Amino acid sequence: MPSTLIAFLGACTLIAASPGPSTVLIIKQSLHSRRSGFLTVLGNETGVFVWGVAAALGLTALLTASEIAYDVMRIVGAVVLVVFGVQALRQARRSGGEAEEGGWESSGKSGWSAYRAGLLLNLANPKAAVFALSFLPQFVPQGVPHLPAMVGLAALWAVYEVGYYGLYVWFVGRLKSVLSRAGVRRRLEQVSGGVLLLLGVRMALES
Repeated sequence: MPSTLIAFLGACTLIAASPGPSTVLIIKQSLHSRRSGFLTVLGNETGVFVWGVAAALGLTALLTASEIAYDVMRIVGAVVLVVFGVQALRQARRSGGEAEEGGWESSGKSGWSAYRAGLLLNLANPKAAVFALSFLPQFVPQGVPHLPAMVGLAALWAVYEVGYYGLYVWFVGRLKSVLSRAGVRRRLEQVSGGVLLLLGVRMALES
């Protein structure tokens, strides 16, 4: 059992370390404030837990079995990424003046807005659903009831990633003096917006 847990946490680390839409969004939101960044993390991990529970109940299997359902969700996810990318690019056009006038916290989003962004991005990603379905069962010990074990692993996965991504938020906060400069912040907003747009286009074009 301890070896299984260690292997599971190691796999969670590799998953979290892989660059993806969630990482980009968390860093982007952390540019506004640590609060926005951390609440985005909480929203994202709520989505992770939801998909884990859905996988435990067998609901994500329905998604993988239906090509139409998967494609619909893929397009929705692509639209969400594109919208977030456009918002980031728009923010980049305003961030210079805001940074000069109000400083680091001036453009921080509301708590609900940040949480909702993280949750929506995760729930709109069909790959997250499929991954939860294929990932979690591998670590259910033999002889252990499947449903509670899967739900427990999903909760552990989400809590672990809160700590992992929290380090990203902390690191961005530590660079506050550098990132508060209008030019630097605007460029980071442009990069994150461009990456989200590209990820959205790629998701839309995938078969």
